[in-house]
Parts: sequence; structure tokens; C-alpha cells
Amino acid sequence: MDVETENVIKMMSYNFNARDRISEHLFINSFIMLYFSADAWKENPDFSLYLTKLGSFGVEQLSKEPDRLNEEKSSVLEQTQELACTNYKTFIQTAECSREIFKQFNNTEQRLDSLLTKLPEFSQRCQEFSKASSDINTHRRLNSLTLTRNAQLLEILELPQLMDTCIRNGNYEEALELAAYVRRLGKKHGQIPIIASIVKDVEVAWLSMLHQLLAQLRTDLQLPRCLQVVGYLRRMELFSEAELRLKFLQARDTWLQNFLSAIPKEDANHHLSKTIELSRIHLFNIVTQYRAIFSDDDPILPLPKDQNINESAIFYSWITEKVSQFLSTLEQDLNRGVGSSLDSIIGQCMYFGLSFSRVSADFRGLLAPIFIKIISRNFEHAVRKASKKFEQDIENFTLPKVPQTSVLKNTSAQSTKQEHPPQCLLEFYPLADYCNGILTAFNELRLCAPIAVADNATNQLKESLSGVARSTLAFYRQEQQALTQIEKDHFTRFCAYFAEELLPYIQKCLHAIFPPTVIASHLGVTVQHLQKEGLTYFDQAAILDPISHLLPVKVEPLPIPTTYSSIQLQQDASQAGQPDSGAAKLSNSDEAELQPSTVSLSSSTLEDINQLQESLGNLDFSSREEIKINHF
Repeated sequence: MDVETENVIKMMSYNFNARDRISEHLFINSFIMLYFSADAWKENPDFSLYLTKLGSFGVEQLSKEPDRLNEEKSSVLEQTQELACTNYKTFIQTAECSREIFKQFNNTEQRLDSLLTKLPEFSQRCQEFSKASSDINTHRRLNSLTLTRNAQLLEILELPQLMDTCIRNGNYEEALELAAYVRRLGKKHGQIPIIASIVKDVEVAWLSMLHQLLAQLRTDLQLPRCLQVVGYLRRMELFSEAELRLKFLQARDTWLQNFLSAIPKEDANHHLSKTIELSRIHLFNIVTQYRAIFSDDDPILPLPKDQNINESAIFYSWITEKVSQFLSTLEQDLNRGVGSSLDSIIGQCMYFGLSFSRVSADFRGLLAPIFIKIISRNFEHAVRKASKKFEQDIENFTLPKVPQTSVLKNTSAQSTKQEHPPQCLLEFYPLADYCNGILTAFNELRLCAPIAVADNATNQLKESLSGVARSTLAFYRQEQQALTQIEKDHFTRFCAYFAEELLPYIQKCLHAIFPPTVIASHLGVTVQHLQKEGLTYFDQAAILDPISHLLPVKVEPLPIPTTYSSIQLQQDASQAGQPDSGAAKLSNSDEAELQPSTVSLSSSTLEDINQLQESLGNLDFSSREEIKINHF
């Protein structure tokens, strides 16, 4: 054999010997560990049997026993070596398997440790999964229940929409029932979000229903509809009784104010007439509706202290405010002027106040001061306008420079029931124009002449007539140096006509409008007392005092009766128009004083006064071509 082959054989022998030694060592160690370990032989039944057998041996057997054991040991050892040599591959595989098993056991131990660390998290995840699966199961069960009760749930979900539909269609009875049902549902299941949402939506619709009902009260409603609407508001229980009364009055007042504000305001007469008519009709309807809906009787059950409200005062406070508002509108429109319709306005207002007396709200007593104030102001304005016009006319007046015949005053053909102004006044257009202005004021006053205006009207006429006298004196003082004798005669006649014709005629017209007998009967005094106090009577001496020295002196004083018959007026006017031979002519110096004529007043009979009142509507002047005079 070559060297290489020998080396291989040696190496294989060495490896075989090494393997034999390792196998033997492993086998012996394993056997010893298995059969002779302290724990093993104690529990081994063969060991116990062997000890029992030893106990039965004699001395000779016991002395031979070690040798036998050695021989048996050697035999076993040889058998073991032979077995190891024969099955060394098996032992090697067993060792490798043991090593692999040991390695696997280590890996298994590590993985078990890792498993033990992850077991709590795994347990928690399992619990979460169990809970999630339980919730899913619960939701599935609820969904199944929801599916089975889909129709009932759909009805509940559609409650807000159904509520809106009922309100839009005016089915308030059904809307109230739905709202009551939803409130009960909210009290029972208010913790459920969907139920809370439904309750909230229904409350929104509830408020829209409230606004819609209040808006209906702001429209033109009849009593049955008002009863229905207020009944719905009561059932809604959103207002107390006092608040409901206030809401009703506020809503109806808003409708009334919108109605009144729509009246055109350009024409004061039309605006006031429509305001009176509409206020009377609609205010009375509102009061009737209020009385039918609300009772002002004392409640049977006592109210709580915090609700002890005088509910009747609410209505009367409101009606007082409406009356005050009407009076304010009345005064504003009267100040703007209503022309000749004042008597019609007064009649409408008095009927308005009379109709409200049926609801214990008669306000006719509040109308009198307003109309008295307006009538007095209008009369004062007309008189002042006539006075101012006279002042302008007298400044531009020129006395005739040639003698003129007196104006004829034959009125015998006229009816005795008609009294016309003295025709002689047409000779001097300032007096005629002034008389026309005063008659215009009288004609306006005649339409509505309350007794309370008599004193103010008398004072205004006194002041105006005194102003005419002063203006006449100023004219004379300005022109006296340039006056000719003929002009002085005309001026004397001018003053005589003023004192003897115009002044008594205005006094007569004043008595026709304010008969002294009627005023005396109203005041409970005599006519002589009225004359003494100057009520509807002029103090002619005081009025004529500025021009008393310019009046002609007569042999006998000319009486100026308060009331003339038609024939007496014609005779007096004729005498006043004729020249008086006994009259003294004015001197060139204005310092020469002439004796004033004596003036006396006599009371007229009621029949003459009534006749004069009937004829006062026909008071007018005929115009001349050269002088423009107002007509009535």
C-alpha cells in the first residue's frame, strides 16, 4: 500500500477509535446516570430485588459474589463495547438528536417566555374583541328590531315634518295634539338623542305656529275667528292671561294702525273723515271682540301673589291711549284746516263718542275743548284778516271830491225773514269790504257755534271794531289838513255809517248766532245781566271813543236796538243815509270835540232771533263796478 492510503486508513482508524471512545463514554455515562444515580437506584425494583437476594446468600456465596460481579461487569462491559462498536452510528445520531432536541428545547423555552410576556396583551385584545363582538351583536339585534318596527319609527321621525305641514295648512287642532304627544314622548324618552332632536324640531315649529297665530290677529278677523285663534294661543300655554290680553290688543292695534296709516293725508278733510269712520268701526269691533274673548269679572279662585294683576286696567289703559291718539290726529287735521266741513266733523266725532259710551268709554267731553279752540282760532283769524284788510283799504282810501247822492235802501220788497247788510255801506268800500270780511267769519262760525265761543268771539269783535275806529282816526289825522269841505262831509258820513249802521248790524249778527236768551237760560241768569257783563254785547261807547269827536251831533240821540224788524231796519237805514240839517259840520281843527251820540241796547224776542239766524246764511253784498267786494 502507498503512503497516502495508509494515512487514510490511519485517519479512519483514528476517527473510528475516537468515535468508539466517545460512544463508550457517552454510553457508560448514560448507563451510570440512568442506573446508578442516587435517585434512580432507590426507586429501581431490580435493586430492591438484588438486595433481597443478597440477604439470602451464605458466607461462601457472599465471598464469591464480588468476583462474580466483576466477571459480569467485564462481560457487560465487553458487550457494551461490542454494542457501541456495532451501533456507533446510532449513538452518534442519538447524540446529535439529543443536541438538536436540547437546542429546540431552548428555542421553545425562549418562545414560551415571549408568549408569556404577550399573553396579557393577548388577553386584553381578546376582551376587546369580545366586547366589540358583543356590541356588534347588540347593534345587530337593534337593527333587526328596527327593521321589524320600521313603520312605527318612520312615523315618529316624520313628526316634525307632519307638524310643519299641519301649521302651513292651518290645521292648528292637529298641530296642538302632535305637540302634546311629542312633549310626552320627550319626558319619557328625552335621553335618546333622536327623540331629543325631534322634540327640538317640534319646538321650532311650535314657535312658528305662535308667530303665525299672532300674524292672523294682525289681519281683518271676524269675532268667530278671533275666538278660535285666542283659544289656540291659550292651549299653547305660552302666555299668562294678562300677557295674552296684551298680545291680543297689540296685534289688533297693529292691524288698526296699518289701516289708518293707509289713508291719504293730502286732504285734511278726507283724512279726518276716514279716520273718524274707520276708528269708530274698527275700534268698536276690537272692543267687542275683546269683551267676548276676555272677561273682566273677578276670578272665582284667588290668583297667586306674583300674578295678582288688574287685568281690566289693561283694556282701559289701551282704550285711553287709542282715544288720546285719535284726539291728537283730530287736532292735527283741524289745525291743517277742514274748510266748511267742521259741522260734519263734529257730528261724526260726537257719534263716535256716543258709540263708545256703550263700552263705558264716552270721550265726547274731551272733544269740546279741541273744537272750541279750533273754532275760536278760525274766527279770530277771519276777524283779524278783515281788520288787516280794512287797515290796508283805509290807507289807500280817497274820499269823493264831489257831492254824491245817498245809496237807496228800499228793501220793502224783500222778505221780512231775511236781513241784509246796510246798503249805505256801499258808498265807502273800506266799510263794505270790512263788513263782508266779518260776515265771512260769521258764516263760518254759524255752521258750528258753541256757546263757549261766545265770549271769545265778542272780545275779538270788540278788538276789531276798536281797531277800525283807531284806523279811521289815524286816517283823519293824516288827511285832515288836505280835506275839502265836501270831503269832510263825506268823512262825517263815513263815521256815521260806521257808528249807526255797521256797529249795530254786527251786534245784531252776533245775537243771531248767540241769542242772549239762550245763553242766559244756559247760564241761569237774565239778559240784563249778560248786557251788564258784556257777554255778546258791545260797549259801543268804548268802541266809538276814538272817533266820538268826529261823529255828527244830532238833536235826538239815535237809538240802536239790538234786534230790528225788516221794516225798522229799512227806516233807520234811510234816515242814516239822508243828510241831517241839524248836524254840525266838522271844524278845521281836530281839537274841537263833538258830543257822542247816545247808544242804548234792548233785548230781542226769541222769534226775531230765530228769524235772524235763518237769514244769516244769505248775508252778502252786491258788488259795484268800481269797488271789489267779497260775496258769500
